Amino acid sequence: MWKQLQMGIRAFLLIASRVWTCLCYTLKKQTRAIIQHQSVKYDLFPLSPLSRHRLSIVKRKVLVLDLDETLIHSHHDGVLRQTVRPGTPPDFVLKVNIERHPVRFFVHKRPHVDFFLDIVSQWYELVVFTASMEIYGAAVADRLDAGRGILQRRFYRQHCTPDLGSYTKDLSAICNDLSSVFILDNSPGAYRAYPDNAIPIKSWFSDPTDIALLNLLPVLDALRFTADVRSVLSRNLHLHRLCRAPVSAFAPPSAAAAAAPPGGRPLHRTETAPDLNGVCDVAVASASPPARKEAGRRFKSRIPQRMCN
Repeated sequence: MWKQLQMGIRAFLLIASRVWTCLCYTLKKQTRAIIQHQSVKYDLFPLSPLSRHRLSIVKRKVLVLDLDETLIHSHHDGVLRQTVRPGTPPDFVLKVNIERHPVRFFVHKRPHVDFFLDIVSQWYELVVFTASMEIYGAAVADRLDAGRGILQRRFYRQHCTPDLGSYTKDLSAICNDLSSVFILDNSPGAYRAYPDNAIPIKSWFSDPTDIALLNLLPVLDALRFTADVRSVLSRNLHLHRLCRAPVSAFAPPSAAAAAAPPGGRPLHRTETAPDLNGVCDVAVASASPPARKEAGRRFKSRIPQRMCN
């Protein structure tokens, strides 16, 4: 009798635990949907005559935007460890052919990215610069642009410079006047040659409450009035160090991580299965040359390797 009672209590607790887990998951999913679609407002007040005059005498600036983990996060159906909770619906799905193999990318937009692009496109000329493969990066940029014509200039992996397992971005190829161009990127390695022309941002993977893009609007609003962006951004070099991860701590696999081929086996660099090394950038975050060299060896030994920026 006592054993039956114990077994009954255990069964009841097990069922109650599963029901509670299901309820919590449903509640979090609904909360995420509410937060994601809540109204966001950044008041654009009319400029004073003095502000209008100031804008008329300074050059219109160029804002360079990274994609993966800055504006969006993606993963494909071959990735083993997803950084997004299973069941979370993507904002859109891309179907691309990599070496004649169809691959689906499930793309999640960073919270408030559409609103952010609407606002900053009024202040700056926007340029997309990603270390992704063009077939993927162009498709993502098309969806973010949504026919508005605000992301027409684009640079991809072939425009980057390989450097110890990551890719650096040459801002002088976008604008030869470095006083009027700056980049927003989660990877310090991407702009290591131009630290005075960069705004760091925390990598985003799945947090539905993230407001990093909204927090940048006031400073971007003010930065357009400067004659030289470096006079302001050069004071934020300590933020680049804060945004760097330890050398051994690579970002979790996203769409950047190579997918498994149709057979399900992980892709190796020497295999001829679809080469997916190119949807996300891998930042080797290290200050010392020996550490960067070690990080390069770590990167080369990762199988499957990451593929996007």
